Amino acid sequence: MAAAALLLVLACAGVARGQGARDGSGEERGGGRREVRTVTIPVTLRLPERPAPSELQYLGNLEVFEDGERQEILSTRAAPRSPMTLAVLIQDDLVSSVANEISGIAEFIRGLPPDSRVMVGYLRGGSLQVRQKFTSDLERAAKSLRIPASSTSVAPYNPYTLTRDALRRFEAQPVGRRALLLVSDGVDTSRGPESSTPATSLDLQRAITEAQRRGVAVYSIYAPTVWGNSSLLAGNGQGSLNRLSNETGGRAFFQGMGAPTGFDNYLEDINTLLSRQFALTYLSTHPEKGFHRVRVVTEVTEGEIYHPSGYTR
Repeated sequence: MAAAALLLVLACAGVARGQGARDGSGEERGGGRREVRTVTIPVTLRLPERPAPSELQYLGNLEVFEDGERQEILSTRAAPRSPMTLAVLIQDDLVSSVANEISGIAEFIRGLPPDSRVMVGYLRGGSLQVRQKFTSDLERAAKSLRIPASSTSVAPYNPYTLTRDALRRFEAQPVGRRALLLVSDGVDTSRGPESSTPATSLDLQRAITEAQRRGVAVYSIYAPTVWGNSSLLAGNGQGSLNRLSNETGGRAFFQGMGAPTGFDNYLEDINTLLSRQFALTYLSTHPEKGFHRVRVVTEVTEGEIYHPSGYTR
C-alpha cells in the first residue's frame, strides 16, 4: 500500500514556566534574527499488531509546523531513553465498585519502566489529597492507593479544578514523557447543569490549557458517582473526559453510562500507549502570547497518532 501522509495537529508545553521552555535566538528568512525557545510535546504513534520498536523507524520522517511554519526538531526520546512521569488521580465520590479496581491500578503502577516517577492523589471536597508525592519508588506509590470513600460528603467542587492543581505539580519534574491517569465521572455542574457540556465547562478548558502547557497527555476512565447523575449529565461527563484526553494527546475510556465491568482492559491499553509515547523537542519561532496550533507530518500507511490539539503561551 502506498504511504499516505497523515497531517497531525499537535501541541506542547512551551511557555516560560512550561516543560522545556527557554529563550534564545535563531535566523529568520532574509537574514534577520528572531526569538526562539525549545518546546517538548507528547506524541504517541501506534501501528496495529506491531511491537513498539517498529514505530521508531518513523521518527526520522517527522516534520513539525507551528502556526504554519516549519520548526527544527531537536530530539525524539522514546521509552527506552525517557522514563515516564505519571500522576494518578481518582475522584473520591465514585461508586463503590471502583474499589475492586484499586489492585489493578496498583499493578499498573508497579509495571511502569524503571526510574519512572509517580504521584497519587484523590479529588475530593476542599482540596487535592496527595497520598504520594512524585517518587521513583513504584512500590511505595502503588501502596499509597486506597479505595474511594464513595460518599457524597467528599464530592469535589468539580473534577477539573483539582486536576488542574495536580497538573501544576509537573512543573518541578524532569522534562520528558508525561501523562496523567484520571478516574472520574467528568461532570462539572459547579456553574449549573447547563454549563456541564464539553463546550461550556470553564474549568475543563482551564485543565486542558494547563495540560497542554505542561506537555501532559491525559488518559481518562469514566465511572459514575454515588450521586447517580442523569443520562444527560453522564453523557456530558463522558464527552468532557473525551475532550480532555483528545486535546492533550491521551485517550478516554468508558462503557455505556454505567460503571465499567472492569478496568483491566483499559489499563492494558493505556500501558501499550504509554510504551509508544515519545517526547518530541523542537525549536519554536513563535514567542507571541496566545494560542499556537502545531502540525506534525509523517508518512505511515496505517495506525493512529495521539496528540494534543494546540497550546496557549
